[in-house]
Amino acid sequence: MYRKTILNNGTTVVTEQIPHVNSVSIGIWVKIGSRDEKEKENGISHFIEHMLFKGTEKRTALDIAREIDGVGGALNASTSKEFTNFYAKVLDKDFDLAIDLLSDILLNSTFLSQEIERERDVIYQEIKMVEDTPDEYIQDLFNQHFFSKSPLGNPILGNYHTISQITPAKITEFFKTYYLCPERIIVSVAGSLNHDRVIEKIDATLGQIKPKKNGRVLDTPKPNSGIHIFNKKLEQVHICIGTKGISQTHHFRYAGYILNALLGGNMSSRLFQEVREKHGLAYAIFSYLSSYSDTGILNIYAGTTSDNVKKVIKLIVNELRKIKENSLGKEEVEKTKEQLKRTVLLSNESTDSRMNRLARGELYFGKFIPVEEILDGITRVTVADIQQLTLELFQNEFFSLAALGRVKEKDISPELLTL
Repeated sequence: MYRKTILNNGTTVVTEQIPHVNSVSIGIWVKIGSRDEKEKENGISHFIEHMLFKGTEKRTALDIAREIDGVGGALNASTSKEFTNFYAKVLDKDFDLAIDLLSDILLNSTFLSQEIERERDVIYQEIKMVEDTPDEYIQDLFNQHFFSKSPLGNPILGNYHTISQITPAKITEFFKTYYLCPERIIVSVAGSLNHDRVIEKIDATLGQIKPKKNGRVLDTPKPNSGIHIFNKKLEQVHICIGTKGISQTHHFRYAGYILNALLGGNMSSRLFQEVREKHGLAYAIFSYLSSYSDTGILNIYAGTTSDNVKKVIKLIVNELRKIKENSLGKEEVEKTKEQLKRTVLLSNESTDSRMNRLARGELYFGKFIPVEEILDGITRVTVADIQQLTLELFQNEFFSLAALGRVKEKDISPELLTL
């Protein structure tokens, strides 16, 4: 039920027909994100994402909202480190409207100066919101030091200075250069659809963009170790411990998913059980993978009191050490594999998830990744695979820590992070 067509101008369209549903999810994915920005323009991709909903040549911002709300659909967008996507979910009978809306905001947005100034203030508020959310802000602080001197370490939102310097002319120039570039565009559609009809609609809109050669050139950053303390009057100390992770296409990526899940990916994970359930030292503790085209981070977050910072760090490092020293049993790994496979199957019930999987498969592999292949990849992982991956990732030279709250540099010694 999967089909792929590359239009004459280079735009890629991938679809997955799901006959038993009545909805369709459509995403326009553009290979442009914060890691493509120069230092002085940090935040411009996210700024553009906002502006694309502020009016086109034939629709006001209110018109856009009313049209999608009028059919009970959803319309939104997101910006990441490596791509920007604009997506809609509607009933299949409203497919034409959704395509028209998405194409209109991408091709005909006006970028009016007064709207840009108004939205600049909105983004300032968004930055303030993140800074007032310490469990989120600590992730940005960690990334800035882990990938220092690299765009990959910069915050997606940008900062007050860079946002203040982004002019209407710069927005228009950046948009025309990177967004109206067919070789960077992937249209992903999943649900109740007809592929030929999708191609007809997309070719009449995005297919008319003039071909342009403007591919992405990536500069892979090296991870930096170290301890970075940010003293702030908070009730908790927010800790982020990270090490080198895996890329989206890493040969041990399935082993990485399992490692993350059993380490801190759910309530039965080692860190949750040890730090929260056994010792009661944190309400929130978890791990997660941030994977990019060429590199990645394995991160652990915990929020605790000032008095318990050392205890929590010791417990986290101890769990990492035990895993590295081959404490994983086959039964524990098999249970985690089954959890992951069921999560994959549950996500397959959603047209949103399948649209996302279609796009990511094309973005990172240039092909469709069937759910059966994912399940098989998880099944094939052995304890030895995970062990080999930990030997690659759990090295002292890669470990870094950021802490935000009532904490001082002398409170966290480098020895605490030594495996």
